[in-house]
Amino acid sequence: MTVLELAGVEKHFGGLPAVNGVSLTVDEGEILALVGPNGAGKSTLLKAISGLQPATRGSAKFFGEELVGMKAHVVRQLGISMVLQTPRVFESMTVRENVIVGATFGVTGDRPSAAQAFARAEDALGFVGLAGYADAEVDSLNLHQQRFLELARSLAGQPKLLLLDEVMAGLNDTELQASIDIVRTARDELGVTVIWVEHVMKAVMSLAERVVVLNFGQILADGSPADVMAHPEVVTAYLGTEMKT
Repeated sequence: MTVLELAGVEKHFGGLPAVNGVSLTVDEGEILALVGPNGAGKSTLLKAISGLQPATRGSAKFFGEELVGMKAHVVRQLGISMVLQTPRVFESMTVRENVIVGATFGVTGDRPSAAQAFARAEDALGFVGLAGYADAEVDSLNLHQQRFLELARSLAGQPKLLLLDEVMAGLNDTELQASIDIVRTARDELGVTVIWVEHVMKAVMSLAERVVVLNFGQILADGSPADVMAHPEVVTAYLGTEMKT
């Protein structure tokens, strides 16, 4: 089943296109990596889907429902959640309270009771390995842990589509593997479809089942990780040298 269908999506800033006519479909259960040079429009495309930076023109349909023109909170209630590279946490709250917010304001029609939101928050924190920090203040967490907190808050809202924006940048090997495992398990056990902007090629080759390369706001290549990373134009525009697989 098609989860997301983009047709001619554009996002302009001052008349200049950051995303320039992107069309693609994403199927249920996919883990799709969106890669490309800095400034290629990857993060902007995710924000256009989520409503954080509404598309200038084009169509973005989520299970057939048009997203373009919707406010970000309405898109979230439909079942799309985005985790940003720079965490946006509620510093005055505990780790658990942050995740309870995500559980409470998740998918429309499934507003949980306080007890249910608490339980979902506990489950989400356990899922990302932060159960032991539930009562801690957010500022006691390092950047890696705050990204996991953002992921827990998103998952507690029971999304159908998870948008991840460079959440693995700057991690050591142990943290990177933990992140890969969490995203894969979210798809396998929770049924979440994932679109993931990433520059860490080790993670892309390990986790992604499909790779879309953006360059100057347009799709340069779309296919399996091995095929895309060997594509001559991708090597020239992004990698510099062909990756060994």
